Amino acid sequence: MNVRRSAAALAAVGVLAAAAPATAAGPSPSPKVTLPSGLYGKGDPTNDGVWRQSLTLLAQRTLGYRPAAEAVDWLTGQQCANGSFAPFRAAPAEPCDARTKADTNNTAAAAQALAATGGHGAAVTKAVNWLRSVQNKDGGWGYYAGDPSDANSTAAVIGALTAAGTDPADVRKSGRSPYDALPAWAVPCDRDGGGALAYQKGKKGELSANADATAAGLLGALGKGFVAEAGRAPAKDACVAAGHLTRQQLADNAGAYLAAAVTKTGHLTSTLAGAEDQPDFGNTADTVVALAADGRTAPAKKAYAWLEKNAGQWATQSGPAAYAQLILAAHAVGEQPGDFDGTSLVGSLNALGPAPRLDSGEHQAAEKADKADKADSKSGVWWTVGACLVAGIGVGFLLSGRKKRQP
Repeated sequence: MNVRRSAAALAAVGVLAAAAPATAAGPSPSPKVTLPSGLYGKGDPTNDGVWRQSLTLLAQRTLGYRPAAEAVDWLTGQQCANGSFAPFRAAPAEPCDARTKADTNNTAAAAQALAATGGHGAAVTKAVNWLRSVQNKDGGWGYYAGDPSDANSTAAVIGALTAAGTDPADVRKSGRSPYDALPAWAVPCDRDGGGALAYQKGKKGELSANADATAAGLLGALGKGFVAEAGRAPAKDACVAAGHLTRQQLADNAGAYLAAAVTKTGHLTSTLAGAEDQPDFGNTADTVVALAADGRTAPAKKAYAWLEKNAGQWATQSGPAAYAQLILAAHAVGEQPGDFDGTSLVGSLNALGPAPRLDSGEHQAAEKADKADKADSKSGVWWTVGACLVAGIGVGFLLSGRKKRQP
């Protein structure tokens, strides 16, 4: 799931998740628009408003919180009449037109979030109907309607369909479903990066392993969205060659690739031209969720342990979507987000917008424990986010401007 960064940052990187890029941390620009009271985060929402709000609501529901009405209302108010969502609409009362850059990723994220909050079936149905209307003939989706299909967008839409109660296998264009599209990006076992998924095929049909696309594709192959729990362990740990990969084989091969990628250091890395490799926090968090969903709990927990020791500052700098992503990683491996190396991911996220409420006495007890965690924390200062949020390294699913392109 990446901390959707400014258009300038995206242009400098070239590709977001397709290349799993990293950027140097620095102060984010002051918002160019007035921040709505229901929106989480203080950074400019132009490129990531819907995305960070959707991830926040999903994380809160996963923890048992009922999101604040104004936070949910802000998200529903961003929807266009045709059901789609753009990254941010400063004047939601005005109708969407040709200048509104609606896309599949923000629409899929919003659909998952609104399905999780409940009571917004009409909005979810409209979003899914729009997604169905822009499906490509290969069964997949591109970032914008009409773009060539890519693994990340296709996986995001699968998550939205599943959240809406629709079987992705039944959503077809020219007889092909998204499950037919995913294997086209699978790197054969006998090639470099075997088992991984590419974001898209290259101009000559080549497939380049991409960790973010692999994590997304794994979840998509399992029919899961951004929220996942530990699954059954795969029958084999290595990449399994097959003429026609089944969904489970594709997921298991992707899991084998990701497990190997985090075995030595516990994390993924990102590289920019002329720069040294740097830890990729966002894509590592995505990998935790994917590995757990594929039943590879040992490497998933190793990567989560690395995040717990190293990702605190990244989350502080990056904002709501990063906190949400770490919470979803904790959920996937059964860890407590209320104590993330002495700080509270829960309190940190909830402090960035309107306060949610807890649904039950059980979660009220959890909230008390969370407050105790924060009181005992030696690093409690950093969980209160300052006025300036900065873009972090390796934003994984978090899609700020989030148009993904093959480098």
